[in-house]
Amino acid sequence: MNNDISTQSVVVSMLASLVGDQLQTDGDHSTQIPALMLYRRSAVTDPMPCIYGLGLGLAVQGGKRATLGDEIFDYGPGQSLLNSVDLPVVSYVTKATMTEPYLGLRLALDAKTIAQIAAEMDFSTQLKAISARAMSVVQLDEGLLDTITRLVRLLNEPHLISLVAPLIQQEIIVRLLNGEHGPALRYLVASGSPSQQIAKVLTWLKLHYTESVSMDDLALKAHMSPSTFRQHFREVTGMSPLQYLKNLRLQDARQWMLNEDMDASSAAMRVGYESASQFNREYTRLFGAPPLRDIKRVRGLPN
Repeated sequence: MNNDISTQSVVVSMLASLVGDQLQTDGDHSTQIPALMLYRRSAVTDPMPCIYGLGLGLAVQGGKRATLGDEIFDYGPGQSLLNSVDLPVVSYVTKATMTEPYLGLRLALDAKTIAQIAAEMDFSTQLKAISARAMSVVQLDEGLLDTITRLVRLLNEPHLISLVAPLIQQEIIVRLLNGEHGPALRYLVASGSPSQQIAKVLTWLKLHYTESVSMDDLALKAHMSPSTFRQHFREVTGMSPLQYLKNLRLQDARQWMLNEDMDASSAAMRVGYESASQFNREYTRLFGAPPLRDIKRVRGLPN
């Protein structure tokens, strides 16, 4: 067991070195592999509400925390955070210094590819007939760490990326399905499962959240009674359907204000709010400051 831990530490250190070589500055860095993002922070960060989509986050140096409702998910070197559906979380770096910055990566996953690969695999254990929370943290095994390392190393061979990266990404999905993250991904694609029905509703909400949305209509889309729908929705996402909808709207409004210089009232209307005062209250509750002050803070401007 100690040898396994030692070997994993070596692989994580190697991966941290590869990620560090790619990143000379702090920030969120896209790569030539479209699904792969790399991250560096030289100091701990303030809590930041954001949407985590279907994907795998991995810390290779330092520490990070994501909160989903009342639940806390901490992860450090070699530990991974999997999201099997889109979730509004509060995320921040908890361990980082100038000499040893936080280093991490995130790999977006494709639901159709997961379903295709899962259909070809034989699993030794059956899924329980209950819904699974769509976020989990586990220590990655050596095989998966090695596969991710090969994907990052591929950034040094850009001429091979278009041919080799898809193959490595498929291997990562196979290993995820076969490992501790497997049940959450299998719930996502299990035909007729409550998690799959909720995932379909979440996909619909992403496209229609600016519209007037009835919780009863959402329950019908999931082929559930309203009470059963609310129960399974909370089991999967950690929050009520109404809380989830508010988060989508507020996150989008913030992006309109940040990226398009839109004023708060216009952003509120754009995302489906009819009351500016209600928007301001709920925005302040989520982001910790009224819209104008929050946008100035994010841009580093004096209040």
